[in-house]
Amino acid sequence: MVASAASFQKCFADCRDLVKRKNCAPILVRLAWHDSGNYDKNYGTGGANASIRFDKELAHGGNAGLRNAISLLEPIKERHPEVSYADLFQMASACAIETTGGPKIPMRYGRIDAESDSAVPIEGRLPGGAAPFGQADGSSPGRKSSDISPAAHLRRVFYRMGLSDKEIVALSGAHTLGRAYKDRSGLPQLSQTKYTDRGPGTPGGMSWTPEWLKFDNSYFLLLKEAKAGNPDPELLRLITDTILFDDDEFAKFAELYAEDEQAFFDDYAQAHAKLSECGATFDPPEGISLPDMNPLRKVLSKAKSIF
Repeated sequence: MVASAASFQKCFADCRDLVKRKNCAPILVRLAWHDSGNYDKNYGTGGANASIRFDKELAHGGNAGLRNAISLLEPIKERHPEVSYADLFQMASACAIETTGGPKIPMRYGRIDAESDSAVPIEGRLPGGAAPFGQADGSSPGRKSSDISPAAHLRRVFYRMGLSDKEIVALSGAHTLGRAYKDRSGLPQLSQTKYTDRGPGTPGGMSWTPEWLKFDNSYFLLLKEAKAGNPDPELLRLITDTILFDDDEFAKFAELYAEDEQAFFDDYAQAHAKLSECGATFDPPEGISLPDMNPLRKVLSKAKSIF
């Protein structure tokens, strides 16, 4: 059964309510990205097909904790059984971005779910945060690469999905949301900071920004300040973050996004939508687009048309 536009609108409203009630935007974004972010255009495997709901994929090292995200979404799936898991995961992510202050993502819906864990791709395609980096592409993506460059690692991961340098930098800006935990990934230096010691949610972890439940361009501003010699020791900066200002091609976009939040929002929205469709099969083939459901944006748009 194919869901109608009205069904998707109701489902989106439920996702928005969930994000507001549970302050769970970061983990919903991570869930969707890890479902779509294992796509390999050269092999035609992986992508936004909800294979991440299977135990086989949840057991991949990069997916630790994502079972919690699926549990948060199960009640919404029960209320909207006609909406596929693949659509629900990507919708919740787009909704999380918009609800926390980010841009509206130009999404299409109608994704078809993977039927079994036979669709789970080989482990190792997700990006790492520290060297030694995995190869992340080819027939053995999990093996360690001889190339220690974080820029090369990011390009192997994202080029494999058909994404560009601009899209790599724009998508990295989503680190304005969320935290990483020392006892889970081993990447942060601190177990908690003055920005995370009281939650919301489980206290602790290190965030990339002080307001880690607000989507804006502060990720780039703070990285630029750190490069200029004014780092905040209680904020997380991985080598795959700092390379955005150290690599000449990446830096063109990182500098722009630090100076112009609207440019970041515009590019981010397009990159997020593209990532959400990696490896997806749609029914109908052209997908289903929804009208703008943000009342404030409708009012502003109408006001602009008047003047």
